[in-house]
Amino acid sequence: QVQLVESGGGLVQAGGSLRLSCRASGRTLSAYSMGWFRQAPGKEREFVAAIRRSGDSGYYTDSVKGRFTISRDNAKNTVYLQMNSLKPEDTAVYYCGVAPWARSSSLQSSYDYWGQGTQVTVSS
Repeated sequence: QVQLVESGGGLVQAGGSLRLSCRASGRTLSAYSMGWFRQAPGKEREFVAAIRRSGDSGYYTDSVKGRFTISRDNAKNTVYLQMNSLKPEDTAVYYCGVAPWARSSSLQSSYDYWGQGTQVTVSS
């Protein structure tokens, strides 16, 4: 089993920044992507960003390109999401997950493990 724990969420005003972290523990995984999804109240879960391995630039949904940056630190078994220029529409619960490379990391159904989520609230 893989355990994922997110942290770093909170309340921030529009234009501010937050850095989310997601640390993985448990059994070793090979050839897997780590990604971030988010879900706002009353809306469906949405892909945000994913990365295959440390050093990659990652890929993003259009609404966060240029503002968010995903990265991995293998030594710490952690994936990060640096969120800059936050907007009220970024308000959501953010979840990290793990998906095999053989599956599309932009699809929710690809992920085998999920964290519990961390709340991000952006005020106007």
